[in-house]
Amino acid sequence: MIKRKELDRGVVVYVSTLLSELGVKHAFSTRLGGVSAAPFDSMNLGNPNGCEIQDESDHIAANYRILQDAIGFSNGERVWVHQVHGKTILRASAGVPFDRSAKADAIVSHDPRRILSIRVADCVPVLLAGDGGRIVAAVHAGWRGVVAGVVPEALGAMNVDARSSVAAIGPSISGANFEVGPEVIATFKETMGDCAPVSEGNNGKGHVDLRAAIARQLIEAGLSEGQIDITDRCTFRDREEFFSHRRDHGTTGRMVALIQCKSN
Repeated sequence: MIKRKELDRGVVVYVSTLLSELGVKHAFSTRLGGVSAAPFDSMNLGNPNGCEIQDESDHIAANYRILQDAIGFSNGERVWVHQVHGKTILRASAGVPFDRSAKADAIVSHDPRRILSIRVADCVPVLLAGDGGRIVAAVHAGWRGVVAGVVPEALGAMNVDARSSVAAIGPSISGANFEVGPEVIATFKETMGDCAPVSEGNNGKGHVDLRAAIARQLIEAGLSEGQIDITDRCTFRDREEFFSHRRDHGTTGRMVALIQCKSN
């Protein structure tokens, strides 16, 4: 189960019961509790690409400090990547400098001094933990990443027994609000066959449930349903809590998913 949690200073996040039971520090952020002004109000953690309207960098930096302090992530180096909707996985290893400009969509680490961070504004944030929480991954999965298999790729890069791993699939755009063209429907059908979580309308368009697709991929990779936490929160629908690239036509902020592995 993924639950809403209210923290200090009005910060609101969502957390996974499975990850919490392992003692893995993590959170899926919302838009609540920050300092940014509209249209980035208020916990904005990244600027939209290619948009003339941008949030102030000082506001974004302050929001990260507020969020990390509220969660208890004040100690550790936050690492991130330049997300490109692919399936490249980077490793954040102890004692090795991390290139935050590298193009990838997932980070894997067993270094408890690293805080893994990915940004979303409709795409699916996925957090993984294995080996009792001593190795973790943060994954950004849009529809292209889902088709490419970025989530099972990240699980494989962790090199752990899937039967003892857990996954948390965070707030994202829901299938009901993610309308796509016939070419995307066809791609999911080709990739996932009869298990593709798609519905088609009379106009040639249809809808894809990205979270259901990821859950199916994780089950095929060896996890059981009981090892997967999932939410029904929709970034497009639930305007009061989330930014949405699609709903706000690109002029919107970013949420993050954060995770840090255990030290023992």
